Amino acid sequence: MARPLIGVSTYLEAGARWGVWELEAALLPVGYPRLVQRAGGLAAMLPPDEPERAVETVARLDGLVIAGGPDVEPVRYGAEREPRTGPPAPERDAWELALIDAALAAGVPLLGICRGMQLLNVALGGTLVQHLDGHAEVVGVFGGHPVKPVPGTRYAAIVPEETSVPTYHHQAVDRLGEGLLPSAYAADGTVEAVELPSAEGWVLGVQWHPEMDEDERVMRALVEAAAAR
Repeated sequence: MARPLIGVSTYLEAGARWGVWELEAALLPVGYPRLVQRAGGLAAMLPPDEPERAVETVARLDGLVIAGGPDVEPVRYGAEREPRTGPPAPERDAWELALIDAALAAGVPLLGICRGMQLLNVALGGTLVQHLDGHAEVVGVFGGHPVKPVPGTRYAAIVPEETSVPTYHHQAVDRLGEGLLPSAYAADGTVEAVELPSAEGWVLGVQWHPEMDEDERVMRALVEAAAAR
């Protein structure tokens, strides 16, 4: 059986450096494609594009990952920017929201990671907590804490036990988007995973960073759903 093609969103950096070069680049931490590959998929990096091209892009894919990154612009969920919210990335917001909408409409399996989970929630009409403490303790260093699955959910079927996961975020889901169910929590009550019911297709968001972990189960579940389409 051919390995499914999994697209992973990337982001633009104006001054990336390698060798003798300092140029604008479409970047993605290598943990994302490596995790897709370890889980049995083919990884395709998706640079930002015009939102109207999202439907055509998603049509070529078997599965989609919306990667982590900067804070979602608060105007996207009807809020004013708070002082600790990071600088906006409106082009990336527009592109990734279009990718999410296209994947949901086409039934393409979708995994949102950190920012990707938050953007999934916003795409479905939810809101975000703009700052919380304790989930990113040292700047530039991944932390970790346990998450507990909600029995009977898709995530609990993938990872039935409480596990310690790599984390680095200061925002979280507040009001859930339409149709989303919480499927894992941190000890402080933060929603750590969300999903749509099975009738809506394979859609999962996790607040942590599985690309920084040895546990392949979440990504492998996406790859298997993509292969089964």
